Amino acid sequence: MYKRLLDNLNTAVLLFDSNLELRYLNTAAEILLADSVRQLLGISAEQLFKLSDVAFVSNLKHCRDAAKPLIDYALELHRASHSIFVNFSVTPLGSENNVNEILVELLPIDNRLRISQEEQLHAQQNTARLMVQGLAHEIKNPLGGLRGAAQLLDLELPNNTFKEYTQVIIEEADRLQDLVNRMLGSNELPNKQMLNIHEVLERVRWLVQTEVGNNIKIHCDYDPSIPDLFGDKNQLIQAVLNIVRNAVQAVSENGNVTLKTRICRHATIERQHYKLALRCEIIDDGIGIPSDMLTKIFYPMVTARVEGTGLGLSIAQAFILQHQGSIECKSEKGRTVFAIMLPLK
Repeated sequence: MYKRLLDNLNTAVLLFDSNLELRYLNTAAEILLADSVRQLLGISAEQLFKLSDVAFVSNLKHCRDAAKPLIDYALELHRASHSIFVNFSVTPLGSENNVNEILVELLPIDNRLRISQEEQLHAQQNTARLMVQGLAHEIKNPLGGLRGAAQLLDLELPNNTFKEYTQVIIEEADRLQDLVNRMLGSNELPNKQMLNIHEVLERVRWLVQTEVGNNIKIHCDYDPSIPDLFGDKNQLIQAVLNIVRNAVQAVSENGNVTLKTRICRHATIERQHYKLALRCEIIDDGIGIPSDMLTKIFYPMVTARVEGTGLGLSIAQAFILQHQGSIECKSEKGRTVFAIMLPLK
């Protein structure tokens, strides 16, 4: 029972003996250290933390010798090809004169900061979305009256020359009406059912490949072991389609876009912990997104393209949030990655 409880914690837990050799680690620790329990059990603290902050080993020795717990903050932990900063908590187990084991807890501080920043950004984006929807409501009613008046005027005018002007009013009113409807979003409730994410991605790939021809290559890198998820197929298709269309517009004539899926274990999405989650990445080798735009791209009516409306990514995010998921973006010249995280229940 204790092992099951520890394996379901988000905090990485390690247990060292008095010789500072690793005797136990939970699943969160395997993920954090990017290695398996089979490879890590039995190794010394010096070997485990040899490329990391020297305070890891010195704190362990001090805890063992003084038989007192301690906490250290913002220590750099290096494993495999990555480094992160963690808070380091050490607790001696045993008597004051005989410390048999040392319990270690590692909590990534960048994860806390990321969650806090995401929550703040989502709150701002939601406020902006509500303001835009409120503005759209105010525009919708007079726009309908304007179009109706233009139609009545068109019926009364005998001269075809003047009717050209009324037709312009009607056509532009229809165009604005379509924009307002997109700003307001869909009123339909999600029709969720079990579905395969690769059916969604293949539908999007076929649609976009038909639009762009063969100059731009859309590649697939799927994990076939991903189980079905509970979602609205049409909403997910629209969300991914909006992102992929942005990607193909960012690449050159001979550019590449990749659709990639992977399983994530013990993922935190919007402050909720899930044992299993789907990570779907849309990767392109285009010009990239300016750094000052990265925090704004999901706001409605924000776009870097002259012909864009700035609604595609906002709509995509709204649909993903309805599935308890999240979207994040990282971009540099030659590589932009939109990552969609969806829980698998």
